[in-house]
Amino acid sequence: MNKNKILVPLNNNSYEVTIKQGVINSIGEELTRLGINNDRKILIVSNQEISKLFGGKLLNNLKKYNFKAEIFNIKAGENNKNMASLSEIFNAAFEVGLDRNSLMIALGGGIVGDVTGFAAATWLRGIEYIQIPTTLLSMVDSSVGGKTAINHPKGKNLIGAFYQPKAVFIDPETLITLPTREFKAGMAEVIKYGVIKDKSLFEYLENEKNRDKILNLENKSLIKIINNSIKTKACIVSEDEKENGIRAILNYGHSFGHVIENLCGYGEYLHGEAISIGMKIAGDIATEKNLWSKKHSLRQDHLIESYGLPTQTPKIKKNKVITILMGDKKVRNGKMRFILPKDIGEVDIFNDIEESQFLKYFD
Repeated sequence: MNKNKILVPLNNNSYEVTIKQGVINSIGEELTRLGINNDRKILIVSNQEISKLFGGKLLNNLKKYNFKAEIFNIKAGENNKNMASLSEIFNAAFEVGLDRNSLMIALGGGIVGDVTGFAAATWLRGIEYIQIPTTLLSMVDSSVGGKTAINHPKGKNLIGAFYQPKAVFIDPETLITLPTREFKAGMAEVIKYGVIKDKSLFEYLENEKNRDKILNLENKSLIKIINNSIKTKACIVSEDEKENGIRAILNYGHSFGHVIENLCGYGEYLHGEAISIGMKIAGDIATEKNLWSKKHSLRQDHLIESYGLPTQTPKIKKNKVITILMGDKKVRNGKMRFILPKDIGEVDIFNDIEESQFLKYFD
């Protein structure tokens, strides 16, 4: 298999992730290769900003291969990852006349991907969809693995389904247009993979020359970190598609990160920024429990900060922290579960963490 094609091997829903410079300009060819006939109606879901950048290219290429496609834009922002946006997609699907043989394409970041995936999972009880992520965070995380969801006022991603895409197409060229803050936020998820399972990736990210290449969007370096991240995620997802066990380690930093996102107001911290702070808290707890050394904890914190990400916990009321954590999807039988590091490249799941051990990080 091409080194830039990664198989996500699942019992009934295996698919390929293609990482290729310029692939957004050859989607019609790729769909034909997948055996998708051009008589199928396609609804592309995006947002206005991404549509202006890439929507025209995508439509023109699909038209070249005689595909009939239309673009529908939802509102950007985490606060629009909700039932209203989902309903708008359903309305568009009805107007376009999507049937069970139709296809949705998610063109955008994690919010577009999550909402479109959930819409595809539920429209006519499920139609096929394809992910074309345009942010680093969605490339290395949300576009792969089949987690689709919208937020609920009481918590992040509480309404959703496990529903795998037909394929994922990643074009590193789209990152050139990504705001610097968004790119750095995506690096939080890349660092996460290094901490949980890929020591060599962690060390690669630590190298100053590599860091400069990554932050300057050098194509070869981008493909490497995206490739490594997706390989790790594909391996974990193939073992545990619906998060009954090991897949929970992909949530390293996320329990505390979701608390920060929710209580500070969605948008105050980008997802990756909140996860960075969550990883810092998890690392400190692990140090106190002697799961890993202070040296490792400092290495993690330094790496996070070297990519311009925050580690300082915002002021949040302790009683609200517990409320959000207890509503987290990782709670089992009334017990909170936390992902804590044991080494660079190794984490484990713990359900014996006392409230006092993590509440002290919040005011």
